[in-house]
Amino acid sequence: MTFHSTIKLESQQINGMTQITRLTILPASQSGTAIHVAEAIKDRLDALGSHVVEIVEEGRIPDIGFADTDVLLLVIATHGEGEVPDSFLPVYEALQTQRPNLTDLRYGVVALGDMTYHNSFCGAGRIIDGIFGDLGGSRIGERCEIDASTQPFADEDALAWLEHWIEAL
Repeated sequence: MTFHSTIKLESQQINGMTQITRLTILPASQSGTAIHVAEAIKDRLDALGSHVVEIVEEGRIPDIGFADTDVLLLVIATHGEGEVPDSFLPVYEALQTQRPNLTDLRYGVVALGDMTYHNSFCGAGRIIDGIFGDLGGSRIGERCEIDASTQPFADEDALAWLEHWIEAL
């Protein structure tokens, strides 16, 4: 499937200087799907230009206050009965214990799940979204929820959602 985009992530003008938008993608994966989706999103954003996009390496704990980014995009897979993936547990626990003030953070969420587990579908993405909101973060647009039981190519749904999400930045 070919995806064409006519959107452009705008840079900001501050004091006559162009400021590049810093967008950080934080994937949480148990089987690698969230990382694949994060890489597809990064590739699309890189092609649009006017910004710097970084994927946080799995297992690395970022600055928990996220002061080094303008926009955070969480790509969260659900594990087991609605739990966050093992690789994301240190970040999850740090958010719970340190309770950083995220009122200056704008973020988006791509949640991956399997509807055959209807009680916990996209549970990890919903939990993390709730935590970021509770800590003062401002979610941009709607959360993207992708059902692995009907969509074997999660990156396609994520890229379609991304087009609308970027417009809200």
